[in-house]
Amino acid sequence: SQPCWSEYLTTRIEQNMVVSCTCPISECRAQPTTAFICSIVSSEEIIAKYEKALLRGYVECCSNLTWCTNPQGCDQILLKDGLGYGAACSKCSWISCFNCNFPEAHYPASCSHMSHMTCAKCNHGFCWRCLKPWRPSHKDYYNCSAMVSKAAWQEKRFQDYNERCTFHHHAREFAMSLRKRVCSIGAMPKIRTLTFVLDACKVLEQARKVLAYSCVYSYYNQDTESMDIVEQQTESLELHTNAL
Repeated sequence: SQPCWSEYLTTRIEQNMVVSCTCPISECRAQPTTAFICSIVSSEEIIAKYEKALLRGYVECCSNLTWCTNPQGCDQILLKDGLGYGAACSKCSWISCFNCNFPEAHYPASCSHMSHMTCAKCNHGFCWRCLKPWRPSHKDYYNCSAMVSKAAWQEKRFQDYNERCTFHHHAREFAMSLRKRVCSIGAMPKIRTLTFVLDACKVLEQARKVLAYSCVYSYYNQDTESMDIVEQQTESLELHTNAL
């Protein structure tokens, strides 16, 4: 009967199981169509949840589609094809990385850098995604039975880079907060255009982001010759960013 179908479909929709639901008769594997569900369920709120479930299921099935990874929340759907390491969301401007599970673009640090974790106590290296040792298949390896003195040095080195990285992330948050405050001021009547200040804030955000991930890149880079150049460029960028 219609009331039974309505209760069954409503329950399935509220449990986020409507996409795979079938006829309640055990021998029947037929799936209710969208037209049938809309004709049976009368609640607009439940229908809206159903439509969201359909959209979510479609995005998850398409390998070239994904949701924006902004941790503050964004319902924008992004096309991954050809975007690689950095793609700016057209709705919230958040830049995502589609080559790894890290929630934002992390240039100049590689995806490998963002996966490599090191125990501060014993210096054991492992991949945070698969939790396996950082063996040659991960392009690096750290011996867990390292000397205590080396482990202590590694821990201090990690703390130094981590503090620098954290500082730049906090400074980036300040730039984002400043931009929002300027936007609210700019909306007031009789206030001259503040576009140049907004542009400066955007540059600050990008610079702090690059500086933060430069710390990750520098921490794992073993090439002394290239690191000299990287450190010089980073120092120059940080000097000009602080001035701005």
